[in-house]
Amino acid sequence: MLSSTASNQQPLLPDTVLSIYCLKGELTSFDLNITGFIGNWEDDGYSFLFFRQPADEAVEQLLETRRDLVLEDQFTMTYKEWQGGFEGPVKIGRFILSPPWLKKVVQGDEIALKFDPGLVFGNGTHPTTRACLTAIEIACAGGKVGRMLDLGTGTGLLALAGASLGCRQVLAIDNNMLAAVTASQNIRINNLQRRALAVNGLAQSFANVPADLLVANIGYPVLHELLTAENVRHHRWLVLSGLHTGEAEDILKLLEKLEVIVLKHWRSETVWNTLLAITAV
Repeated sequence: MLSSTASNQQPLLPDTVLSIYCLKGELTSFDLNITGFIGNWEDDGYSFLFFRQPADEAVEQLLETRRDLVLEDQFTMTYKEWQGGFEGPVKIGRFILSPPWLKKVVQGDEIALKFDPGLVFGNGTHPTTRACLTAIEIACAGGKVGRMLDLGTGTGLLALAGASLGCRQVLAIDNNMLAAVTASQNIRINNLQRRALAVNGLAQSFANVPADLLVANIGYPVLHELLTAENVRHHRWLVLSGLHTGEAEDILKLLEKLEVIVLKHWRSETVWNTLLAITAV
């Protein structure tokens, strides 16, 4: 479980300086209750500890109690650099993404979303995110998507989009605790708590939860595992993304066997693919 005071801290501003410690090993349960600690990002056997100021002494004490951990690297950068230069606002289709400290006046049918990625890498501009937002708009256009399931929610952006487009119940899942915390915060700052809920858990454990719309911008191995006849029958619309070209071809073959109809296929200029599909039921 993540031990973090992130939910009680001031927002990370573009010029906020981050002290980051990269540890080899997993910190799934620990207590680091010191001033300036922001959170822990776990990724592929590594833990990244984030602080608002240098914390050499605290990290050394942690390593003394956890001999299985190794300090691989430490570095300093601004929050803007960590998020690849994101300052907002960013326009994607009807959606205007802006950090909480900026006010954006919308025009016409635009939808403003306050979006704070926190320490979760991803600022909404990735090709898969853009395609997923477009696909969700298409699925929700008829007003018949009441329940949405977002697997691998990350910052919660796609869940926010679904709730803003009229989905009455949105369940957002991520196996990374920090991502789930960040998604919850974004739901709160957009006042969508009555429509959306973010939960820390495995996508595989929630794939058969009935929903009109299933969104999965997630890695290929997990996505391939999720697409079973038992799971698919619980959903009407499918938005599947996070796929390289070869992976997308495999998923297309699998969907054909499951008698799922692919309505649209987005291919980015690089290697990313996104599919919008509908089940035959």
